[in-house]
Amino acid sequence: MVNNFNLQTRREFFNWGMNGLGATALATLLSRESTLAALKDSKLQPKAKRAIHICLVGGMSHVDSFDYKSELKKFHGKSLQTDEQPDLFFGKMGLLRQQDWEFKPRGKSGLMISDMFPHIAELADDLTILRSMESKSANHTPALFLANSGFEFNGFPSMGSWISYGMGLENESLPAYVVLNDERGAPNTGASTWSSSFLPSNHQGVVFRGGAQPVRDLFPAREVNSQSDAATREFIHSINEQHVNQLGVQSALNARLKSYELAARMQTSIPEVSSFAEETEQTQSEYGINETQTADMGRRCLLGRRLLEQGVRFVQLFSGGPVAGSPRASWDAHENVKENHTIEAGRIDKPVAALLKDLKQRGMLDETLVLFTTEFGRTPFAQSDADKVGPGRDHNRYGFSCWMAGAGLKPGFAFGNTDEVGWKAVERPIPWHDFHATILHLFGIDHEQLTFYHNGIQRRLTNVHGDVVHEVLA
Repeated sequence: MVNNFNLQTRREFFNWGMNGLGATALATLLSRESTLAALKDSKLQPKAKRAIHICLVGGMSHVDSFDYKSELKKFHGKSLQTDEQPDLFFGKMGLLRQQDWEFKPRGKSGLMISDMFPHIAELADDLTILRSMESKSANHTPALFLANSGFEFNGFPSMGSWISYGMGLENESLPAYVVLNDERGAPNTGASTWSSSFLPSNHQGVVFRGGAQPVRDLFPAREVNSQSDAATREFIHSINEQHVNQLGVQSALNARLKSYELAARMQTSIPEVSSFAEETEQTQSEYGINETQTADMGRRCLLGRRLLEQGVRFVQLFSGGPVAGSPRASWDAHENVKENHTIEAGRIDKPVAALLKDLKQRGMLDETLVLFTTEFGRTPFAQSDADKVGPGRDHNRYGFSCWMAGAGLKPGFAFGNTDEVGWKAVERPIPWHDFHATILHLFGIDHEQLTFYHNGIQRRLTNVHGDVVHEVLA
């Protein structure tokens, strides 16, 4: 058979390749191999095999958490001195206000982290803090799109989809990209946040829910006997094969078939990975699963670790529900930072710290990226009447903090800086394109090489921008 195959002409080979589901599978493998081969030409050494992304919706205050500004207390009640007109949410610049939490040097590294995150602060020596992040937008929706896809509007693939596309599946029975939403709801940008857009649809984020059935409609409403189920699958397979024979190998059709095949395999894999039966009581306690405040994030962090163990490439956890609801449903702290952030940080601090410790104890952190981001920061002042010091803080795109941990990063290290009051990035500003370029670099991918031809343009996650932040790499 091998000899006959070798004797085929090029035309005969491609004619054969246009027929059958086997040919469709071969086309998928060839496409994946060519993509990975192109990426390997960059000669980058991959450090990360997987990533888990904690995405804070609404805008966390960096000056109250990871960016200590000793001068802010001294300037409390005074006006910001600048010749630049800030991009303000309400159009009024109020007076500067000191931090709401005390900062302390943490661990051997001495990183300054506030008491807002007491459990995460204990792990300072594992963190790589970026203190000079900046965004193009001070509005939630475009800023959240930008942080996740590199563009300020929908219609572009998310970072998780690009990583799925570039790295491929490690476990054929689970999606490469899984999304775990806050129990209070999805982010205001909805499913567009984890969309694969013009990439093949099998790279889109798959949403898992809490409860006994993490994936909606995965199982039939009534029990089906095995003989009937097998007959149904065989019939569907034959129909799909006829369809491919008639239309030929098409990327959209192939992706749809792959999605259906994955759904069938998930019927056996999902119950196993979503069950915590084999997790010890101590482990579940460390994640805060049995505590009302931390139960939701604790379950999601533990499930995220289990998904990573089973070969899922990218797991995304959102903290904060829809912005257009109660102000307590997100990190959007216009009215009162102390009240809002105490609630939101209390929900995630213990679970995220437990996740980081768990990954390290299991030897997974060396090949796993942990990302902790927010779409923008908050101003060191409240945008209100100039003669008042308000308890809130507003949207700040000019400078804010995110952190990373794990594969290929300098631990116990802070990079970049904002000005003396934490308003604007002044030392190595890091736009989202640079952040994304750095993440892909850690996966061994040259961000300029990972492209997809769409509407006449070779699209990529970093658009036409992006520089790797080499200073944070180990």
